[in-house]
Amino acid sequence: MTKKPPRRTAERILEVTLDLFNRFGEPNVSTTLISAEMGISPGNLYYHYPAKDELINALYARYEQSLTEILMASDDVRNVEDAWFFMHTLFERIWHHRFLYRDLSDLLSKNRRLEMQFQHMVRQKSRAIRAMLDAMGRAGSLRLDARELDTTANCMVVVLTYWLNFEYARDPRRALEPENAQAALLRGAAHVLNLLAPYMEPAQREHLLTLTGAYGQSHP
Repeated sequence: MTKKPPRRTAERILEVTLDLFNRFGEPNVSTTLISAEMGISPGNLYYHYPAKDELINALYARYEQSLTEILMASDDVRNVEDAWFFMHTLFERIWHHRFLYRDLSDLLSKNRRLEMQFQHMVRQKSRAIRAMLDAMGRAGSLRLDARELDTTANCMVVVLTYWLNFEYARDPRRALEPENAQAALLRGAAHVLNLLAPYMEPAQREHLLTLTGAYGQSHP
């Protein structure tokens, strides 16, 4: 049996860094901690990533690529079932790089490149959500006045972007732990889609309530 080649050090560094950032928050993780967690020297780490910002930018590039692939499918959404799957998939990608959202203000204030890239991503999210609403309208799932389209899309993007911060604020010790991930993601998807409930055709609205169930309810 042919052995798999070992992962390159640069890739392993990113994987370990992402795990530490997600667990403890980027401001609380030093390059010294990363190198210690990997069992390599700080010099080896600096050889691949000479500054902490380069680690952050490399992780963001991965995140942006994976999220963009999902956003491109927004105009394929035709009904509530499609929208539920689309939104949950978006939340899964956000969860996988949740440190970006947990520490967003701090990260953007320190990293000009990230600031510009994240602004671009917010615009991409907005365009994708508008495309989704247009597609659902053409399919007859929604009746949304053109004058309400941008406001509704922006509200959905706000909840999508800041939902994990909301979860964290309500329960800082447990909300972002891996064992609570699925429930948090489902609650987020439910709350984003429930913004569309007033505009849905009756059958679609009923199906939304069935899909979201208790996830649309307040979390204690």
